[in-house]
Amino acid sequence: MQYICIMRKENLHQPFSITYMSLDVCPKQEHTHTFFELVYVISGTGKQCINQNKFSYFAGHMFLITPEDCHSFEIETTTEFLFLRFNDIYIQNGGLPTENIKRLEYILQNANHQPGCILKNQIDKSLVKPMVDAIVRESINADLFNKELIHQLVNTLIIIVARNIAKYLPEQVNTSTEEKAMDILQYIQSNIYHPEKLKAENISTKFGISNAYLGKYFKRHTNETMQQYIATYKTKLIEHRLQFSDKRINEIADEFGFTDESHLSKFFRKQKGSSPKAYRKAIRM
Repeated sequence: MQYICIMRKENLHQPFSITYMSLDVCPKQEHTHTFFELVYVISGTGKQCINQNKFSYFAGHMFLITPEDCHSFEIETTTEFLFLRFNDIYIQNGGLPTENIKRLEYILQNANHQPGCILKNQIDKSLVKPMVDAIVRESINADLFNKELIHQLVNTLIIIVARNIAKYLPEQVNTSTEEKAMDILQYIQSNIYHPEKLKAENISTKFGISNAYLGKYFKRHTNETMQQYIATYKTKLIEHRLQFSDKRINEIADEFGFTDESHLSKFFRKQKGSSPKAYRKAIRM
């Protein structure tokens, strides 16, 4: 069974918003959004809690909270945050490159389930800090053209974030990938906890592709069979659960729709060559 956050949900009533805060205690319990939220840690330490996984944060870390992610923070030392919130409307109409809007949406939507800071590139980390400093400065000081400047900085930040996320997205997706193939990939990732929805006959019906042709279509656009893609993606998520959460093996099995712990162990051993218990023990040593 997929973990569902039943806490309160926040909405955004404008295309984007910027908030700077210095906090000693997180003022919010676990909650979800209907929008994207970029969180940059200017200073301080603590833990980011997202979908029951916890990651230590430090100055210079940036997190992307996607719609429906359940999250909160555990603040250990006084922390300065910059919160940048934006929605689909902003992605589509905010002045970002129109020829890549669909790919950008795909990248941002599929950033969830990834642990830790999203800035994987050291050069990009050095780019982001002065940009965040500039956004904070322009937000505080209402100087000439400050709104226009903030808008451009926000767009640049989103592009940098997308570039870093793209580094660990499936290699099959590129700028020439057909929109329907990308939609299928997104559908698979959104329903990875529901094996019934990932049956070929259900996907072929949903996307108007004959069951007989679906496999060929998927492989032609991704260079991988659909079964391979589903197994690889599911394995990657299970690895993250084993490494970053304290869920029991039977709870993980239930989350991903396996009949029991034995079924999950058989699947995982086939993919990784070891049992989930052995993998968790080895990676945490």
